[in-house]
Amino acid sequence: MEDYFRVGVIANTHGIRGEVKVFPTTEDPKRFKGMKEIILDTGNEKKVLEVASARFFKNMVILKFKGIDSINDIEKYKGRDLLVTRENAIPLEEGEYYIADILGATVVTEDGEKFGVLKDVLTTGANDVYVVEHEGKEVLLPVIPDCVLSRNMDTKVVTVHIMEGLL
Repeated sequence: MEDYFRVGVIANTHGIRGEVKVFPTTEDPKRFKGMKEIILDTGNEKKVLEVASARFFKNMVILKFKGIDSINDIEKYKGRDLLVTRENAIPLEEGEYYIADILGATVVTEDGEKFGVLKDVLTTGANDVYVVEHEGKEVLLPVIPDCVLSRNMDTKVVTVHIMEGLL
């Protein structure tokens, strides 16, 4: 299980006073408004930063961190991930799961035959798509009731119906 979840990526600096433009990778970008702290993955370490302010501009979040008051202090972190701990992640509703928890799941057909391993989840406008490694190739399975029949998060097994034309 993942201990950290990515909620954004530092896209660029904003002004000269240490603010950054963040591309949100969370389902709810408004969550940045109430955030007290966030974890910066510097590549070498995970650094806890205190959030001083958050505001929104177009599809970005403008963040200011306490103690970072110059463009020079933050510029080196462009492209770096911003994380939260599992405890600070958005609480799940009934039937929901974190994508990190389903990666690596065994995918079986409705007949019980092993089909492959779930390698990634693509988020599209209409529905998610599971990227499954099957016989050395990637197969894309839409996460719709006709295709994904069940998910058992305890055993990490996803049962699917292979619709005509998917292979």
